Amino acid sequence: MTDQYEYKPRQIEKNPAKEFRFGEGRISCYLSVTLGILSLLAVLAYLYPSYLTTTELRKVYDAKQLQDVLKYGMYFSLMFGALTLVLNRAKYKYYALTGIGFTLIAFALGGYSIPVGPVEPRELSLGVDWLILAFLASTAVFMVLEKVFPKYRDQLITRPEWGTDMFYFCFNHLAISAILIFANYHASHFSWALSPSVQESVQSLPILVQFVLIVLCADFVLYWEHRAYHEIKALWPIHAVHHSIENLDWLAGSRGHFIQVFSERAMVMIPLYLLGADEVALNAYVTFAALQAILIHCNLDLPFGPLKYILVTPQFHHWHHSSEKPAIDTNYSAHTVLFDRMFGTYHLPGNHWPAEYGTTVRLPRSIYGQTFYPIEANRKRLRSNSSKQ
Repeated sequence: MTDQYEYKPRQIEKNPAKEFRFGEGRISCYLSVTLGILSLLAVLAYLYPSYLTTTELRKVYDAKQLQDVLKYGMYFSLMFGALTLVLNRAKYKYYALTGIGFTLIAFALGGYSIPVGPVEPRELSLGVDWLILAFLASTAVFMVLEKVFPKYRDQLITRPEWGTDMFYFCFNHLAISAILIFANYHASHFSWALSPSVQESVQSLPILVQFVLIVLCADFVLYWEHRAYHEIKALWPIHAVHHSIENLDWLAGSRGHFIQVFSERAMVMIPLYLLGADEVALNAYVTFAALQAILIHCNLDLPFGPLKYILVTPQFHHWHHSSEKPAIDTNYSAHTVLFDRMFGTYHLPGNHWPAEYGTTVRLPRSIYGQTFYPIEANRKRLRSNSSKQ
């Protein structure tokens, strides 16, 4: 069947009206608004660190040093806003004024001079610091890579439904504390399976071996969880929200129903909890998993060489998102291609890439519609089943 399928190239229509070009004011106004919003969020995080920052992430960064980054962000926001006004681009001036306004409010609240001191830890808080740092790192690395090595050069940064996926990105990062609490609580129910001897054996291994072991164990769990979302009819409408995206880029991986986001983090915590690996190996895995999750959704055409037959790469995962018949219900793995190979769900047809993305039945395009889609879809399914009986 797959050998007879005619693979076609993906067609993307150019949209010059939405392209970013120097001298038009569009780039500067977007930068002003983005930096203005981030600056205000950062200032609020400095003012209320117990409520707006995460205990785990505060251990990693130096809040005092990051105030220098905040300072430059605030001044650049003002500079880009002023540049837009100087260019006299009427259609962008409101964006520029908005960016300047956010930054001025940030200055009025204390700016980059807010005293940094001890923070009272709270179990539940909004991960504003996680949101800011993840956004800056993702745009600096992955958006640049997509512009330098694009698979589809005509795909826009602000492609269709970009705003929807930015909402998912923000929601998932702000909810990081709640996600971690739920995941840890879920994993603790497997305390009966803990084995001190196994954990001691794992901890005696070299850090690199521990890291590889974590990757394989996590990948095994994620493979079967992912496959269950595809093959159990009641679960598919939840996962379909993630598959409803029709243009993949660095932001696309953020789209996901909150039920899936919480369950996925909880399931992957189980092998990490049971292995009891060294903290260095765990941190290495968390970093690797976070970067790979963004990378594999990217609009990126890098030559991964032999690695593409070992690790999940953009080409491999793009086929998972394809609505073309040979690719449906394939490529479930998150980290390596091992389990797709073992269980017969591997699909990587040479150098071909998908021509179509999304679901075979188009989902609602609004966030509200996607949130309640699983309820409506399962209601229809149950009604249809009862009518057949």
